Amino acid sequence: MRGQSAPIVIKADGLAAGKGVTVAKTMEEAEKALHDMMVAKVFGESGNRVVIEEFLEGQEMSILSFVDGEIVRPMPAAQDHKPVFDGDKGPNTGGMGTYSPLPHIPQSIVDEAVERIIKPTAKALVSEGRPFRGVLFAGLMITKDGPKTIEFNARMGDPEAQVVLPRLETDLVDIILASLNGRLGELDIRWSGEAAVCVILASEGYPGSYPKGREIEGLADAEAQGALIFHAGTASRDGAIVTNGGRVLGVVGRGRGIAEARSRAYEAADAIRFEGKHYRTDIAAKALRG
Repeated sequence: MRGQSAPIVIKADGLAAGKGVTVAKTMEEAEKALHDMMVAKVFGESGNRVVIEEFLEGQEMSILSFVDGEIVRPMPAAQDHKPVFDGDKGPNTGGMGTYSPLPHIPQSIVDEAVERIIKPTAKALVSEGRPFRGVLFAGLMITKDGPKTIEFNARMGDPEAQVVLPRLETDLVDIILASLNGRLGELDIRWSGEAAVCVILASEGYPGSYPKGREIEGLADAEAQGALIFHAGTASRDGAIVTNGGRVLGVVGRGRGIAEARSRAYEAADAIRFEGKHYRTDIAAKALRG
């Protein structure tokens, strides 16, 4: 690592609830991250091995794709907001909010990512004798040199799926069955032209330690406004819904464009109440700045 320069990225090579990544701005921060992961074991066994990567500067873009061997059917692109505070400040999280589509990112960039990164990956898996069928998640960074890969996951991304799947008009079960039966290329997959914005409501202290068991109010009010409410870290106790995780709720607003969907998401988020609730106030703002 000492042969590299900062900023540099340190990742725990295992599951860490979306929090196992440190973007170290100095070598001292990088060494502390290594100590926390490998010595202090803040991520348990997931920190036994680490990955040290080049820091990629640009805008994040997530593309989920239905895959059937070499057949790749990309979903509409989404953009996540990893840092916990407005302006992309603070430590990384599992995601503080997402939106789709991305009107400020040219379709040519999305197409380049699909053709140069996702399709070759699917083809390579086939050539290795382990064809993939399912949902392939590509976490990307749009750099000055074009899209580059941050990570792959063999699952729906969270919270990206919360803004992509509400735009799906084709029955998801039909898509899954087509993938499993080798017929994905034959299926007409349709998407709504509406926009969706998801705002994550988090517990006090997240992504560090946080309290649990705080009663949540206003869920019915938010749903009455037309919002979709995804429970990420909640529990039922004595007839009430209470907090039970760091990222508590994903509140999704939909509309004819990003501005309308964003306004509805934040109106619904404000209708929900629990002690210590915090959230970013700039989700999807990049799309409106253009």
